[in-house]
Amino acid sequence: MDLPPGPLTDAHCHLHDDQLRGAGFSVERWLCDEAPADWRGIVNGTSPADWEAVLALARTDARILPQIGLHPWRVRERPRDWASRLETLLIQNPQTGVGECGLDKWIEGADITDQTHVFKEHLSLAHRLNRPLTVHCLRAWGPLRQVLEGTPNRPPAFLLHGYGGPPELVPVFVDLGAYFSYSPSFADPRKTRARAAFRIIPRERLLVETDAPSMPPPADTPGALLLKAREDGPCLSHPGNLAVSLRSLAGLRGEDTESLREALEQNLRDLLKFLQ
Repeated sequence: MDLPPGPLTDAHCHLHDDQLRGAGFSVERWLCDEAPADWRGIVNGTSPADWEAVLALARTDARILPQIGLHPWRVRERPRDWASRLETLLIQNPQTGVGECGLDKWIEGADITDQTHVFKEHLSLAHRLNRPLTVHCLRAWGPLRQVLEGTPNRPPAFLLHGYGGPPELVPVFVDLGAYFSYSPSFADPRKTRARAAFRIIPRERLLVETDAPSMPPPADTPGALLLKAREDGPCLSHPGNLAVSLRSLAGLRGEDTESLREALEQNLRDLLKFLQ
C-alpha cells in the first residue's frame, strides 16, 4: 500500500464500535469535521458480526485502513465457517490486513488451547495472503512466544497492539518481526511494565494507537478526551487521544515529538507495505 505522507496514524482503533455512538461520538462528524484532514486510522474488526461494518466504513473514506479477524474474546461464539468467510473477505479486499486476533488468559474461563488453534489459523492466513497481522495479548505472553517461535510460516509483519508484556521479551518479539503500539493509557505512571518496555523498543518498531473506545488515558492527562455513555459509567477513549499517545511516548523516551512523529509514520508504511 503506497500511503501518502500524513501527520500521524492510529495503529489500532474501533471507530465502528457501538460504545462510541452510545457515548455521543459520531463517526461521520469525526471524519468530516473533527479529525485532521490527513488523519488515518487502522480500524479493526473483531468477529464476523462487524467485519462488513469495518469494510463498509473503509469504502466510504480512504483514511480508514481496515483489518478483520476473530478476537480471542469472540472465539467461543464463532460460527463454524468463520475461517472461510474471513479468507473470502480478505481475498475480495486486498488492502485489508488480518486481525484483531491473539491470546488472552485474562478473560474468565479462557480456553487457551482453543484460542491457540484459532490464532494459528490467522497466522497461516496472513502468511498465505502476505498480509500484516494485529495481535491482542493479555497474560499469555509465554504461550504467544511459543506459538510464534513454533510457526515457521509467519506473516510478513505483525503488530502487538497496546504492548503490555515483559520488557525482557521485547528483543524476542523484535526478532520474530513485531511492531509495538503505545496506548494513551500508558500515560498513567502506574503502568510501570509497559512504560519500561517502550523505553527499550527499537525506534523503527514503534507505533501509536488509541484503541478507542478502550484504554483511555488518565483523566488528569493534559489534552485527554474522554467519553461516557452515562454519567456513572466508565470512561471511554476518544480517537482524538492519538496526540496524547504521541506526547506521552516522546516524553517517556526523551525524544523530540516531531522527529518521533516522522519515524512513526515511516514505521506504519513499513508495516503496511505488503498490502496491495
